Amino acid sequence: MRDKTQTNSAAPGDRLIRAGAIVFFAGAVATLVTVAPLFLHAKPFPTYMFGLSMLMGVGFLIAAAGVLRSIAAGRRQARAERPSA
Repeated sequence: MRDKTQTNSAAPGDRLIRAGAIVFFAGAVATLVTVAPLFLHAKPFPTYMFGLSMLMGVGFLIAAAGVLRSIAAGRRQARAERPSA
């Protein structure tokens, strides 16, 4: 019997993981841009750039929430499919 899940269907938490990855990489780019003047002996960027570097942590937390949501949905599905004794 074929699996009931389609290959193109999105599991719970997938969007959070993708959004978290995007935010994380945006924070990584902001971190590189913020640190670059220190190595190039240029004028440092304004303080708000250091705040944008915090997006790495925010993105990590968003992705972690998506992973936890996906795990919880998988457990619920496994519990529902388990035959009762």
